[in-house]
Amino acid sequence: MTELGPVDPPARLLMGPGPSTADPRVLRAMSAQLVGQYDPFMTRTMNETMALYREVFETANEQTFVVDGTSRAGIEAALVSLLEPGDRVLVPVFGRFGHLLAEIATRCGAQVHTVEVPWGQVVDPAAIEEAVVATRPKVLAVVQGDTSTTMCQPLADLGEICRRHDVLLYCDATASIGGNELRSDAWGLDVVTAGLQKCLGGPSGSAPITISPRAAAVIEQRKHVEAGIREPGDSDRGVRIASNYLDLAQVMDYWGPRRLNHHTEATTMLYGARECARLLVEEGLAEAVARHRRHGAAMLAGVRGLGLTVFGDPAHKMHNVVAVHIPDGVDGDRTRAGLLADFGIELGTSFGPLHGKVWRIGTMGYNARKDAVLMTLAALEQVLRAAGAPVTAGGGVGAAQETYADAGA
Repeated sequence: MTELGPVDPPARLLMGPGPSTADPRVLRAMSAQLVGQYDPFMTRTMNETMALYREVFETANEQTFVVDGTSRAGIEAALVSLLEPGDRVLVPVFGRFGHLLAEIATRCGAQVHTVEVPWGQVVDPAAIEEAVVATRPKVLAVVQGDTSTTMCQPLADLGEICRRHDVLLYCDATASIGGNELRSDAWGLDVVTAGLQKCLGGPSGSAPITISPRAAAVIEQRKHVEAGIREPGDSDRGVRIASNYLDLAQVMDYWGPRRLNHHTEATTMLYGARECARLLVEEGLAEAVARHRRHGAAMLAGVRGLGLTVFGDPAHKMHNVVAVHIPDGVDGDRTRAGLLADFGIELGTSFGPLHGKVWRIGTMGYNARKDAVLMTLAALEQVLRAAGAPVTAGGGVGAAQETYADAGA
């Protein structure tokens, strides 16, 4: 076997829809030494992480912690723990990740109903309430920011709708949290899950979650403590949650005062998740959202300055990612490959009906900053010119600079 050297990735500026370039401070935190899973430092760090994410989610929920796994692990944990076979769930679908929620709910044995709109739009809350009345679901499962289309679903009215019809409201905020307003308690969100690799400025591998008291009560009614760690008074309740690893009833006991053994906490990811939240809280949530709005607006102006057409409804676009139509006659994948090879900058394409038709450009987390926006626009101009696309010289950078000037940045 050929002798292998140490891991040495090339320099990259990740300006796609995620993962984004990790904040160096997060990577430094993740280089810290391990301790035992019940070491006082470890349990204190877990408690600190819970407290920090209560601020990130804008909630008072006791059950706020991280699920060990990528953001999809958080999604599956929420749905498999809330939904029993035969339960009805309603999913608004406006992109790939609404379809994902529907698929996961189907795997849970739920009866899945959807309300769909064309990609590039969001679902009107009135249409969601109409579907809630028609289907009477146990859970309304909604994506806030769907990176496949870059749209941000309005949530502020959904909690009141769900309370009025006795429905639990679950939200996947993986791509939106930290860069777009998310107010868990004020909006009546029962369960929210996220990931680190977008606006939180960390690596994929940890899924923050918050669970309201009424959702926690539903999950507790399905609690089964594993044989071998049962204590006097433990008894089985309800239908067993189908997943062991993603059983939130057990995970809540692991993070709670009982510290009931479930799995070995992913220590390095815990350090990273804590640092992501610490940095966001230190900056201030409103300030972080404003930063993403400012740099997202500059990128939006810049791509338009290059003559590119924006996909979807700009009024409902996430702050942290924009999709643009690939110009006629331009090979999208070849141009992206040239941008990576010549400039070390990564953009994304999309999925399904948009694959090969749009590029997705992110300004999120550590990369929501002026130099990253301007470098990306300058490099994109060059690869578009090389591909034969008509572009205005300096149009992208110039338009972005005007936006920054107007914002006083």
